[in-house]
Amino acid sequence: MKTLKLSLATALLAISALASAEEAVLKVSAIPDEAPTELQRKFAPLGQYLEKELGMKVQFVPVTDYAAVVTALNSDKIDMAWLGGFTFVQASLHGKVVPLVQREEDSKFTSKFIVNAAVGAKSLKDLKGKSFAFGSASSTSGHLMPRYFLQKEGIKPETFFKNVAYSGAHDATVAWVASGKVDAGALNASVWDKLVESGKVDSNKVKLLATSPAFYDYNWTVRGNLDKKLQARITAAFLKLDPKNPQDKAILDLQRASRFIPTKADNYKGIEAAAEAAGLLK
Repeated sequence: MKTLKLSLATALLAISALASAEEAVLKVSAIPDEAPTELQRKFAPLGQYLEKELGMKVQFVPVTDYAAVVTALNSDKIDMAWLGGFTFVQASLHGKVVPLVQREEDSKFTSKFIVNAAVGAKSLKDLKGKSFAFGSASSTSGHLMPRYFLQKEGIKPETFFKNVAYSGAHDATVAWVASGKVDAGALNASVWDKLVESGKVDSNKVKLLATSPAFYDYNWTVRGNLDKKLQARITAAFLKLDPKNPQDKAILDLQRASRFIPTKADNYKGIEAAAEAAGLLK
């Protein structure tokens, strides 16, 4: 009888452990700086890799806008998010968040200023009186830093340009400029390079006008109350990705990363200062 009770107890513990394992889900999201289908395509192999490394299910949770990512992270609706530098600053001001890793490229990121070829502009100053598009209002490389650098050049967007619009995403900005919906715009250098390399930019319609100085940008950030051991395992998983390994390189290539490196909140003090100077922090 004791043996039977012991067996039943063991079985119940095993079932309980299995249920707990099934319930362990790392919920991940990303700022919607590209089309939803592209974000899903880029994340799928990375998500599968993290599931294997962490021994838990990884679920991608799409959101409608940048603010939704900040809200979800600060309210524990998601565990980890791919944030731009400005979005990270916003999240850190509204709650406790921890940046874990960034692409090596994100320590020297840039924005691109592009123009419709028909405009004939050769410099930023030539855009006076033209229409201009930023990406999302909460985008680091599609709004905050381009605005900051324009202002350092003596260009106040709302008075220098005929009108200022927000496309909502980097690829949308390129489409707007190409179609003539706006004369010029600013976007993430990485997305611009990807679109050019994939032949999705018609060089007869869109020209590169200028490149911004470098700044810190994207990172993978977790909610502050996420288990510290899990934080360490997530960090280790990203740092383990080796470009010399073909499978790892495929994941890194989709993330447009040569490799991932550790990051820290202090790296984004410059972004915070730029946001304050531009009057964008609330």
